[in-house]
Amino acid sequence: MALFKKRTVGKPGEWYYCLEHKKVEEGPECPAKDRFGPYATRAEAEHAMETARERNLEWETDPKWHDAPGPTEGTEDD
Repeated sequence: MALFKKRTVGKPGEWYYCLEHKKVEEGPECPAKDRFGPYATRAEAEHAMETARERNLEWETDPKWHDAPGPTEGTEDD
């Protein structure tokens, strides 16, 4: 048994969405690598995955996100 429990960082009143357990938590309870947040409200944390999908779609369709291929990119050397 460990003598010291590693504490997660966060403040009560901050909401997180745990990617491991697929649930909203206040605090946080799980390590930073497994969560989105902090969010100001529980409702925002509940919609974390939807927000991530929307942002990913925006980035994927942003013309500035995709650079034009360079002079050697996009050509095949046979």
